[in-house]
Amino acid sequence: MRKDDKGRIHLKIVFYGPSLGGKTTALRWLYGKVEGLQKGDFTSIADQTNRTLFFDYVPMSAGGRVLFDVFTVAGQKRHRHQRKVVLQGTDGLLFVADSSPDQRDENIESFEELKMFVGDDLGRNIPIVVMLNKRDLPNRMSRDEMLDLLGLGSNIPIYETIATQGVGVKRSFQAIAREVILKRMYK
Repeated sequence: MRKDDKGRIHLKIVFYGPSLGGKTTALRWLYGKVEGLQKGDFTSIADQTNRTLFFDYVPMSAGGRVLFDVFTVAGQKRHRHQRKVVLQGTDGLLFVADSSPDQRDENIESFEELKMFVGDDLGRNIPIVVMLNKRDLPNRMSRDEMLDLLGLGSNIPIYETIATQGVGVKRSFQAIAREVILKRMYK
């Protein structure tokens, strides 16, 4: 959390997860489809195939003096250092897990990396919401399988999403925004 020179409070939310899991798709859906939010320019640092190289970023506000600085991280393994940099100063996390069975190992690796970077703050000082994305896949992993895979209990909010259609995306974002506001502003 930080304040700018206009007295507005900035809260940082980061979409984190494996490569091609739906982080940028979810953020682009929020940006393009959710009305009632004031949104700044969508900044994307991507390669020629439109894959995120460093991060995506968009400022959002529902009005008033609170702004959300929303980022995604590049999921490719080679961008580990960039993910660590983007995580600095994070107030809340949206972990986007890919429901495809062939992404099992990538989900585990990404979540373990996140736990390593954030440490004991994960879920305690830095709220987290998990998006089980791509729930429209015919061969998707079951919800229970994915929760077991990530070692998640019942104390973390879980949403089943389809980022390409926006299913569950707004609710996931509302959940993390609420948790961040409660944690940072109403300790």
